[in-house]
Parts: sequence; structure tokens; C-alpha cells
Amino acid sequence: MGSVAIVTDSASDIPLDIAARWGVAVVPLVVTFGSESWKAGTELPLDEFYRRLVAPGAPFPTTAACSPSDFEQAFASAFEAGAESVVCINVGAKLSGTIKAAQIARAEMADRDIRVVDSNTATGALMLQVNLAQEAAAAGASADEVVALIQRRIPDIGIYFVVETLEYLRRGGRISAAQAAIGSVLSVKPVVTVRDGVVETVDRPRTSGRARARLLELLTSKPAERVIVIHSQAEGIDGFRRDLVGALGLEDASVETVLIGSSVAPHVGTGAYGAAVLSPSS
Repeated sequence: MGSVAIVTDSASDIPLDIAARWGVAVVPLVVTFGSESWKAGTELPLDEFYRRLVAPGAPFPTTAACSPSDFEQAFASAFEAGAESVVCINVGAKLSGTIKAAQIARAEMADRDIRVVDSNTATGALMLQVNLAQEAAAAGASADEVVALIQRRIPDIGIYFVVETLEYLRRGGRISAAQAAIGSVLSVKPVVTVRDGVVETVDRPRTSGRARARLLELLTSKPAERVIVIHSQAEGIDGFRRDLVGALGLEDASVETVLIGSSVAPHVGTGAYGAAVLSPSS
């Protein structure tokens, strides 16, 4: 391991095999169905999570922040493996209390060099930040340099996705009841983004076809250095990915397609799809 270790949380939706390849530790949030709770991504397999999500009469899932002790364990493991510093990049503070748990863990290890960074976003956009951080760390960047890089590139990362309904975002407290009501009354296919750490509805096309076209328009409005396609068991995701990659002129092999995990899917429901795009610095 290099001198800087990268830690994140499961709201980054980084698949376990990619996290292992990158050498990144992923601390799990907690997902709950009714009276049963699991650590996201480790104790509850994704296929079982989605089975429960769509099961008739199933309780609405909720999520809770990571445990400070899980962050402490991740930090300690990194130092035991030889790291001199840890940079922990977390889901946006306006979206989750997870960053507070990381800060508590850092305070418990005050003699160690631990940096806690607010990504101001989630899912694929957070994954892009982690990707940049781990590449920089692997190339020998210092903790100061890694943090400065992430903070400098945050404005270059955009994320847009279509949801089948705003009801999951409403129930999870990510949008207001009034916003959700507008979507349900008009029977629209909302196009959503995360801007400055807040979920916002960008557009409300009336049909799936128009929503897809609008989504592609937003995602291709700027050149792209790299892209992560995200979805929650959305139909036609391969075709969407193909159109997006072609429009951006990227190599197909360079674009990851990631299933939205159980830390984020309770807030978007099934059938959501979109992408996070890293644009060149202005």
C-alpha cells in the first residue's frame, strides 16, 4: 500500500471487485426492511436487496449512516497495512449523516493523519471522486495533494438520472412532498441531479422516450474525460450506455456500468438510470 490510503462509504456504489482492484476500503451504511437491518453490500447481497425491494407488500426500506466503529476499523487497517495518511471521501453531508461518523472516528484516532472529505454528492459521482483519489495516491501524491485534487475537480463532475417516480426520494426525505406530488399528478418521468449536495429535479418530461432524450442531452452537453453509468435494474441500460458512449466519443471499455447499491437504491427505487460524468477542467 502507498503512503496515502483511500476510504469511502457504500453510498459510492463501488462494486466490491472494483474496490479491491483499486485498493479502496468501503465502509457500509445500514439498510433496513421493517425490523431487519444489514450492513449494505456486505451482509445483504444486492440480488436479495432488489428481491425485497419489489416484493409485494414489502416494507419500505430505509438507510442509516455508517457506524463510527466501522470507520475506525477501516482507518486502523489502512495504517496497519503501511499507510501514513488516510483520505476518507464520503457521501454528501446534506444527503447523509455518514460523514459525521467518519469525523467521530477521526477524533478517536487524533494521533493519526486522517482527512475527511465531503464529496457533496453520491453514487457514481462519488465513485468518480474516489477513482481520481486512488489514482493520485497510487502515483505517489501526498494527502494534501489528494484532497486538493478532489476539491478542485468536484465542480467538473455532473450526475443526472431518470427515476420512475419521485416517491422514493420523498419517503427518504431527499425531496419535499410538494415536489413529489407534482411528479405523480403529471405522470412524468423526472430527470434528477445532485447539485451542491442537494437532490434537484431538472426536468419533467411526459414520456420515457423524452426523458431518455433529455438525459442524454444533459450528459453530453460537455466533453467527458470519464463516465460511470448507473442504474437500479433499469430495462434497456445496455442501449442507453451504447448511445451515451457513442455520443461522447469514448472507448466502450473505459466506461463502467454500476448497479446502484442498497445504500442509494432505497431513495431512487427500481428502474432509475443515468450516469456521472467527469468533464475536463475549465
